[in-house]
Amino acid sequence: MFQQGGLPQYLEIPEPVAQNGNEIVVRVKAAAVKQLDRSKAAGTHYSSGSSSKENGRVIGGDGVCLLPDGTRVYAIGVDGMLAEKATIDKDRIVKLPDALDDVTAAALPNAVIGGAMALKFKADIQAGDVVLINGATGVTGRITMQLAKYYGAGKVIVTGRNVASLEELRLLGADEIIAISADDAAFKAQLTAIHAKTPVDVIIDYLWGHTAEMILACVKGNGSFTNRIRYVSVGSMAGDLITLSAANLRSVDLQLTGSGLGAWSKQQVRQLLGEILPEMFALAAAGKLTIDTMTVKLEDIEKLWDMEVPGGRRLVVTIA
Repeated sequence: MFQQGGLPQYLEIPEPVAQNGNEIVVRVKAAAVKQLDRSKAAGTHYSSGSSSKENGRVIGGDGVCLLPDGTRVYAIGVDGMLAEKATIDKDRIVKLPDALDDVTAAALPNAVIGGAMALKFKADIQAGDVVLINGATGVTGRITMQLAKYYGAGKVIVTGRNVASLEELRLLGADEIIAISADDAAFKAQLTAIHAKTPVDVIIDYLWGHTAEMILACVKGNGSFTNRIRYVSVGSMAGDLITLSAANLRSVDLQLTGSGLGAWSKQQVRQLLGEILPEMFALAAAGKLTIDTMTVKLEDIEKLWDMEVPGGRRLVVTIA
């Protein structure tokens, strides 16, 4: 249970009750703690609304659960999922492969959503595209790198501050790595050289801020014909605002868009649940899509909410 902006409390609360024929009360097995959940709990996410600080609530938007008939599914909750029982919408569930464990199944969806929706629907990725992932060392960036390869990218370039994590991405299939450091000139020189040799077609950006300004400067045209670049903003870990040169919009065939809550159509969300997530769960069950996790028990959440989670790992709460 949370009060907005506070720390979690492990409490006994009334069991949820289905409010209509489309809702089901389920037993939760595992739920991931994402940056989205932390931001909503703190009241800093743009979708948080204006919930009263006095009104505690259960957080966690999704998880792995058992339907009343015992079927194991991934589900998006009507209310919070970080509890022993929760209410879900029967139209927002995905049956899980038997070979896929609860922790991996809970950890994957947010990262898949953050990568697949951007690549497929906003960037319209095509076979052979050169893809740049800005801020690829986090959980979602790592999954997006794997998805870009799966969707047929001809080359994947990744950026990040942690050099060791970047090298791990190379082992996962990244073709080029660019370290983000205090040396802006080195970053821009490396990216400019790569773009001149193999023009970037798709940019998936989890950082925004100053790094976005540098990337846009590197792809700015010089008056000659350019390739079409689809730039998709997904996160803003490096800052919410940038200075955008009008020359960027006039000198290059640039499509600038975003991917997130409110930016997708109902049809795209239906495709996510009906096609994309089942496909990704199957890949993970076959060992072809990987994600690193850490687990904690629900009863320990008060002590471990602020624990240090190594970069590239997803924290998953398991529920007996």
